[in-house]
Formats: sequence, C-alpha cells, structure tokens
Amino acid sequence: MARSLTERPDREPDDIPDYPMPRAEGCPLDPPPDLAAMRAEGPLVRVRLWDGSTPWLVTRHAEQRALLTDRRLSTNPRADGYPHLTPATYMHREQPFSFMFMDDPEHAQQRRMVTEAFSVKRIERMRPGVQSLVDDLIDELLAGPSPVDLVTAFALPLTSLVICRLLGVPYTDHDYFQRASGTLITHDTPPEVAGKTQEELLMYLDRLVERKLAEPGDDLLSRVAAEHVATGRLSRPDLAFMGLLLLIAGHATTANMIALGTYALLTHPEQLTEVRATDDPNSIARTVEEMLRYLSPVHNGVRRVAMEDIEIAGTVIRAGEGIIVPNEVANRDETVFPNADRLDVHRDARGHMAFGFGVHQCLGRPLARLELQVVYGTLYRRIPTLALAIDPARIKFRHDTLVYGIYELPVTW
Repeated sequence: MARSLTERPDREPDDIPDYPMPRAEGCPLDPPPDLAAMRAEGPLVRVRLWDGSTPWLVTRHAEQRALLTDRRLSTNPRADGYPHLTPATYMHREQPFSFMFMDDPEHAQQRRMVTEAFSVKRIERMRPGVQSLVDDLIDELLAGPSPVDLVTAFALPLTSLVICRLLGVPYTDHDYFQRASGTLITHDTPPEVAGKTQEELLMYLDRLVERKLAEPGDDLLSRVAAEHVATGRLSRPDLAFMGLLLLIAGHATTANMIALGTYALLTHPEQLTEVRATDDPNSIARTVEEMLRYLSPVHNGVRRVAMEDIEIAGTVIRAGEGIIVPNEVANRDETVFPNADRLDVHRDARGHMAFGFGVHQCLGRPLARLELQVVYGTLYRRIPTLALAIDPARIKFRHDTLVYGIYELPVTW
C-alpha cells in the first residue's frame, strides 16, 4: 500500500534531517555519508530545507530516472511547493528565467532554438580548436613558474575561451562574467546582491544581443538572434536569459571538473598511471564518464514539484510537494555501479546521472565531454611529473556553491 509522510511511523516530523548535508571530513570526493544511509533506508525520504519545508529526497538511481521523465513534475520555481535552494532563489522566483526552469511546451520551443549548436556532430568539429587551446595553455604552463594554480592558469581560461567562442562573447570580458557567475552560484550570496548581479549580467548580454543583431558573427548568439529575435519568435530578454544560462553552465561546471578530476587522479596514482599510459580515444572517453559518475560536480540536487499525485516505490507524492533529486547519490548506487565508491577508469559508467536525465538533461553535455576528453587525454601525458604542490588536506573545496569544485589547485612538475 502506498504511503505518505503522515503514514510513516518510522520517522516523526521532528526527526527529519536537514538538507543539504556535509561531506565527511577527509573525504572530499565522496557524497555526504548521510545520503548513503538514507539510500539504505528507502528510495524516497523526507528532508528539511532552510525555509522549514520538507520535500521528498530521491535516493536511488531507478527512482531518480523514473521521476525525471515523469511529466507530472514541474521545474517552475513559481509553483507552490517548489523546493528552493536558497533564500535568493526564493526571493527572485517571480523574475523572468531561462528555459531550464520552464515546462513543455515552452521549454521544448526555446531549447530547440539552441539544440543544433550543441549537437554531437557540430561539437565534434570543435575538437581541433579545443586541442590547440589545451596545447597552448600547457605550453604556457611549462614556460612559466612552478608551482601554479591549475584553476586560474588552465581550467578557467580553457573553458572560458571555448564558451566565449561558441556564444560569441568577447573573451576580454571573461574576468567580469567569471566573477558574476561565481556570485550567482554561491549559496550564501545575499538575495539583494544576487538580484543586482543577475540584472547587471543580463543587461550586459542584452547589449551584446543588440550588437549581434546589427553586426552578426559566426556564433550561437548571432544565429539565434537572426533566426528568432529578428523574426519575433523570441524576445531579446529571453535570448539574454539563454545566454546567461549557457555562459555560466558552459564554463563553471567543466572548469571544476578539470580541477576535481586532476585532484582525483593525483590522489589515486594507480588510476593516473592508467590514464597517462593510453592514447586510445575510447579509453579516454570511458575515463571521462567514470570521472563524471564518481565526482558528480553539480550537487545539492535537481529540484521539482509535483503537479499531480504520483505513486512510486510504495509512496504517494502529493500534488504540491517538492522533490529533490541528488545525482551524486544515484551515481554511487551499488545496484547499478558495483564497488561504486571506488574510482575505476576502466568501468563502463554509462547510465550515470551527472548530466541529469529526461527532457531537461544538460544541453551542453557534448561540449563538456569533448573538453574533458581533450584535457584528460593531453594534460597528464604532456606533464608526466604533474603533482600537487601542497598537502591534499590543505585543498579547499567549493562546498558553498551550486557546482562542487576546488577554489585553488596548486600543482608542480
């Protein structure tokens, strides 16, 4: 028989744990241990958020996939019961937002406008250019001082250059949008600061779209502006919001994966040896999928709200109840990935949830995969003596941001 919270005698409301949860001291690459304990308890459990609300947390791979393809769930942050991540996201829920937070058919209509630019075929044509950028940045590393922070000297410049070229954003402005995006994805940013920062970044992108309409280039913003804004199918503010989403997601997540992946391999030398020893593209691609599974950089959960009653795994999720889907715990589900807490670059990690699932699955996953394949297949072979320049225990991780990562990664060779 299906049950709801009020029918669960095993957990009283006062016993509901707070979410998000801290990672274990000394285990920065593993999800919070409480998540694993909750997965053992059941596929759906209640958690308590900053505002006192108690949405459902989905702990297992199968149920996460089932719910993320259920059209009875909404991504709309204005819907009653939506589990907001921070006070800032709640305060600004009435503001316009990108297609990431829209339901179909509006979501599909806007997403189709940029889907072709992120097709596997088109992204693959970028490989020689990305390879050249990686080689040039490694040349600069080797010619410069050692030790050096790999985040600021390599990961951020690479991902910023790539997304700037794709979108048509001047790279000369990269310092500005890196600071702005960092403010927007930090959990404890005051709502008024987040609002002002987003407004300024949107104004910057709106002016850029205006220039693209007058002087189009060979880039994504120019194409969408010409095909959809100029014809009235999309407004300039809507394209600015698209640009905001793509700009932030396009550099922050991949840059953190480069840093996290390098830290993971340098602290797992037997795995690093395997990666360094191969030039097989299929082997490198397999490594990337395993890294995405093992590290799951987008943490603290995908957010949804039920628009109708949904029965799943013996539990009824009532209409108006929030749902959180933390991909990091699904990616450590032993029923799908045996020895899931072990990093194994030879594992077939297909089926991981690092990019989400369903119609809202990450649009930029082909680009992220390409960048990571080039980096993981090049950096450690060209700098075979790459090593951490400080004690691993001194590395500071980004626990307070939407994208998990590393603030600084001092390396030497």
